Amino acid sequence: MVRYDDETARQIAWEADEHIGWRELVLRKGSWLLCALLVLILAGCGGGPKADVPIFMMSKTGIPSDVAEKLEASLIGKVGEAPTVSISASPMFSMDKMIVEIAAGGNGILVIPGEQFQGMSKQGGFVPLDDVANPADFPDGVLELPVDDKSNKSADKSNPKLEKHLYGIPLEHTKWFTDLQFNGKDLYAFIPQNAKDIEKAKLVMKQIAQK
Repeated sequence: MVRYDDETARQIAWEADEHIGWRELVLRKGSWLLCALLVLILAGCGGGPKADVPIFMMSKTGIPSDVAEKLEASLIGKVGEAPTVSISASPMFSMDKMIVEIAAGGNGILVIPGEQFQGMSKQGGFVPLDDVANPADFPDGVLELPVDDKSNKSADKSNPKLEKHLYGIPLEHTKWFTDLQFNGKDLYAFIPQNAKDIEKAKLVMKQIAQK
């Protein structure tokens, strides 16, 4: 894992709390973040074909590898042979790694703590999930966020259009976690707009959202 000095890490966390978009944050961080991106790219060059829906997970206390393996096996059992699914998880909380994974990790689904889910959502970039699950079943995942109004080219970018949708699936009471007797409290699954195949990610998310 790429690590940085305490001052840089504190700056990243402060900027995320101030709701600076992760796209802008990537551009601001310069060469050290470029190195982190290169590590991800090089890591993706080996190990055979990537899954249709790669999933990255991070919690406030970290996710042990054996837990990630059990979650992956369970989800594959629910989804079936296609689309293919893989899970990578961080054994410790790292704000800088989370930003890189969201911005350039090539993930179809991300699972992160509620605080970061709420903070990063303010800049948009999340896929609405109203066609995946009933928003009434997941009220904590319903947010009013800016959307890209492509039909109105004269729209004021400083005052974007807001829409309320289900954007995240709280995992605490999902069968995926409860069947394994894992604690999913304060973990939210969402699909980023830069996912390589949003429709396949939605198929997997439908299984994740089962209660």
